[in-house]
Amino acid sequence: MRRPSALVALFLGALLLLLSPPPALAAGSPTASFAKTSTWDGGYQGAYTLTNGGTTTVSAWTVEFDLPSGTTVGSYWDALLTQSGSHYTFKNREYNGSLAPGASTTFGWVSSGTGTPANCRLNGAPCTGGSGGGDTTPPGVPGGVTVGSASSSSLTVRWTAATDDSGSVAGYEVSRDGGTPVTVTGTSYTATGLQASTSYSFRVRARDAAGNVSAYSAAVSGTTASGGTQPGGGVHTAPYLDMGAWPTPSMPDMASASGLKSYTMAFITASGCKAMWFNAYDPRDGWAKDQIDAIRANGGDVKVSFGGASGIELAQACDSVDSLYAEYNAVVNAYNLTYVDFDIEGAAVADPASISRRSQALARLQQAHPGLRISLTLPVLPEGLTSDGLNVVKAARDAGVDLDLVNIMAMDYYRSVDYGDAALQAAQSTFTQLKSLYPGRSDAQIWAMTGVTPMLGQNDDGHVYDQSDARQLVSFAQGKHLGELAFWEATRDRNACTGALYQCTNVPQSPYEFAKIFAAYTG
Repeated sequence: MRRPSALVALFLGALLLLLSPPPALAAGSPTASFAKTSTWDGGYQGAYTLTNGGTTTVSAWTVEFDLPSGTTVGSYWDALLTQSGSHYTFKNREYNGSLAPGASTTFGWVSSGTGTPANCRLNGAPCTGGSGGGDTTPPGVPGGVTVGSASSSSLTVRWTAATDDSGSVAGYEVSRDGGTPVTVTGTSYTATGLQASTSYSFRVRARDAAGNVSAYSAAVSGTTASGGTQPGGGVHTAPYLDMGAWPTPSMPDMASASGLKSYTMAFITASGCKAMWFNAYDPRDGWAKDQIDAIRANGGDVKVSFGGASGIELAQACDSVDSLYAEYNAVVNAYNLTYVDFDIEGAAVADPASISRRSQALARLQQAHPGLRISLTLPVLPEGLTSDGLNVVKAARDAGVDLDLVNIMAMDYYRSVDYGDAALQAAQSTFTQLKSLYPGRSDAQIWAMTGVTPMLGQNDDGHVYDQSDARQLVSFAQGKHLGELAFWEATRDRNACTGALYQCTNVPQSPYEFAKIFAAYTG
């Protein structure tokens, strides 16, 4: 679970923006090309693709533009933002500022309102680059187009990158059943909101920075599943259990005493590029499988969670999608899992390389295990997921992962707010963000893919989440039909003590009092 405050990172980012001088424009013709990657009533998801068409490396970049009245930027990713009225200035992050000749990068945001950027400038020059371009040659046609990862409401289209005389393409346009194309910047696209047991056809074409488009690829078809998994469902209450506590907790005993049926077992981390329980036990040996079997025999189930605040998450330790997939797959096979959770926080939530590897490996894992439910557990503020957290969700979506849940760590805000009210506000804010990322899904489907996990009793920042806050959250969940409730952590609830936070809640309570409150939630 999350410990450090997200506010510190936000403050430092803002300070850097104020102190850093604008970067110099490199020789050549860097360009910034805008596209609406998805749209819905009242908003859109926008992205700029920056391409260095020159012969000298660009060391840093700044893109600025104006938005018309009624349109504003909400959440954003892969850039740092400052705003003055309707004028927006995006600067590179520490990991995407350098662009070698021919290289590209993207940043994006979710917009409230439908107006498009105007007066765009890249490092002080027009975003269209210098006047000497004159590029009229279209890119090549994308190849290797396939349709897969079928659920009852989504299909994922994948293709190989096209080539262009400028060195790289700016984006791709995907047309479904001959309709208006959707623009994306990667080499995959997930169509959502589809009908079950229905065939759809897709074509893809490439677009370069000068606006030239290739011919469409040949149409390929895919059919949605008849009974595929829908977001949410299944295990509705599954608190986290620190399996590294000593003595090792007994899930069957805790379930019997608390009235809960299911748990989220934490955490599998990396020992090199090898999955291990908190760096101590190899899951391939079936460690704690007897406990899992007992939970299932009593009508419950378990989630196994990878990551956490301590240790190294596998996606950071493994240097390839193949090796990462092999480790995830070994754990799923060892315990015959139906649910896996990925607690992404700390440095991992802002690491684009591991985010990309994880997303690709999870898409492959879901293909190998149809029906496998995948949840992402991410830091949150009352205003919703951070821009880094949103990027983790977006990367998974664009890789073709059919996410079961986005679970928010409603804790440690480091603010003088009521932590019960803040958890509800964070859930509502996250719902709004997910609605923008999955515009084809209904409100009920979005609530069903939203999970909330508070920290019981005293949080690390000294603020308290008490029994009345838990009852408030259960009532809220019952009204919205949230996909899941959890909490950190079951051993602390069992102990009902005052002392170190890793083992006590530090609030007056009886053993398992919080568990008995949460057990009332059944979806």
